[in-house]
Amino acid sequence: MSEPVLRLGMIGGGPGSFIGPVHRMAAELDGKIRLVAGAFSSDAERSRQAGAGYGVDPARAYASHQAMIAAEGARPDGIDLVAIVTPNHLHVPASIDALKAGLHVMCDKPAALSLAELKQLATATSGSKGLYALTHTYTGYPLVREARALVASGRIGRLRKVVVEYSQGWLSTPLEDTGSKQAGWRTDPAKSGAGGCIGDIGVHAFNLAEYVSGSPVRELCADLSIMVPGRRLDDDCNILLRFEDGSERGVPGVLHASQIAAGDRNGLRLRVYGTDAGLDWSQETPNTLTIHGLDGRTEVLHAGAGNLGPAARGATRLPTGHPEGYIEAFANLYRDFAAAIRAGAMPADGSLPGLEAGLRGMAFIETAVANSAARAGWVRLDI
Repeated sequence: MSEPVLRLGMIGGGPGSFIGPVHRMAAELDGKIRLVAGAFSSDAERSRQAGAGYGVDPARAYASHQAMIAAEGARPDGIDLVAIVTPNHLHVPASIDALKAGLHVMCDKPAALSLAELKQLATATSGSKGLYALTHTYTGYPLVREARALVASGRIGRLRKVVVEYSQGWLSTPLEDTGSKQAGWRTDPAKSGAGGCIGDIGVHAFNLAEYVSGSPVRELCADLSIMVPGRRLDDDCNILLRFEDGSERGVPGVLHASQIAAGDRNGLRLRVYGTDAGLDWSQETPNTLTIHGLDGRTEVLHAGAGNLGPAARGATRLPTGHPEGYIEAFANLYRDFAAAIRAGAMPADGSLPGLEAGLRGMAFIETAVANSAARAGWVRLDI
């Protein structure tokens, strides 16, 4: 007997949203979840318009997430989970209300406006039956999961260095002054939090580095810059890292994130070096993973190939040579979350980012911002 489809309510994702439609496509790709309701905008008419675009019953397009949670809770066919796709300042209030109502939450990153706020969420929702997941999308790529498995298996030897970069150029000009909705909230401290580029894409790079290396960052030394005159939040980040490996000094790493790298598109790249080999993966060419051996030989792994491990094969839908990309990676998070909801618990191996990833991400953002402002040198990364 097939399992019933989980019913999804979306918070945010109204007219002009980039990520709302992405969530909808990803959630519904595998047929395990269906969008049936939403508080797409605080304006009732705009919420109704967005709902119509998503194919949602007009009666289930609400003007607030509180109204949606209350009304859906009274329906026999009410929602089972919510996707929170709003600017950062609304993540925690919506998450708390949903989790207190027993709903499961899939939240965009970063998880909160501040680390203190996210800790309040953890306290306020302790004992909730709802599960919480975070959309660190790039962990859903099959070859990212293969890279993680290879590092864990010892394929590259002992970890020696991690280099991660995320380079974009779309904020090279003061786009926020032109009425751009996407640029506007990302450069507004009241909506984005203390971090600009570091909170938008730097935290993705940080999460990816920890996810694949299997080692947490324990120290950092940050240099954050505002390169566009008049901008209030950082748009360029250069950070030295030290990863935990049990030794006194740790494993060195470098994180570069920029949104003023003119001409760059979505240049997320990760290189992980060990004593025997190095791994190289890029989000713009996500269907290959390169292994450079110390002996001079290079091996290229292809998504969908039969020689990949179970984690990568489980995240692949198509035969090798048929490219899968961003939507499919995003959908893997939703498919994993649907499985977790059925099981009643998040995966024990940390393969699906949850509250711990959110706490570490917020600690990274706040520590780097404060460290750079104070020019304080090396500091510990503590939650």
